[in-house]
Amino acid sequence: MGPRNFWKATKDICKRTPYSVYDAFFKPARGLTEVGCWMHARRYFFKALESDQQRMGPALHLIARLYAVEDRAKGLTAEERLALRQRLSAPVMEKLHKYVLEIRQEVLPKSPAGAAVRYALNQWEALTRFLEDGELEIDNGASERANRPIAIGRGNWTFFGSDNGGKTAAVLLSFIAMCKRNAVEPFAWFRDVLSRVATHPISRIEELLPHNWKTLAAAQA
Repeated sequence: MGPRNFWKATKDICKRTPYSVYDAFFKPARGLTEVGCWMHARRYFFKALESDQQRMGPALHLIARLYAVEDRAKGLTAEERLALRQRLSAPVMEKLHKYVLEIRQEVLPKSPAGAAVRYALNQWEALTRFLEDGELEIDNGASERANRPIAIGRGNWTFFGSDNGGKTAAVLLSFIAMCKRNAVEPFAWFRDVLSRVATHPISRIEELLPHNWKTLAAAQA
């Protein structure tokens, strides 16, 4: 995950539940962009597969085609990935949208299939965001894996002591996640960066971010 994509992930919130309370995050005045997660949308269709294979099977097949494009896009630049998505994923998305609209009247509203259809249609605009920006992921899996240690550890650190303590922890844990994503040993990065940050030119502060730091450290070794 590059720096732009990392900071984008912190701003472009992935809406993971259909509850309307989250809509407050995306009022125009806030300037936030809602980015949907296909991992969560797919989960609804998969849960409904057992009770409605006839309708859920084709939807899951189309979703699998979206992920096949993502597999092909690994290693590409953001611009190349966006071009590939627009060429291959956009037509699949159109077909999937049309299909979900077709079966909407056929499924029972309170059935698992009905929940899958309702979630997809309610979140459709957000679920199409990955077609607009090659730096966006198709799902929130990477962010959730990065945050898993926080969920596991929160029972051990129930209270950070203050709101500022919580904010500081969020910043530090975010840097640790960046280090892990870029194969950088977190303690080595913190030790080196904290020792040089006071004298490092502010105009070159990005050199100290984990994805750039290995090159900087190697050059000065």
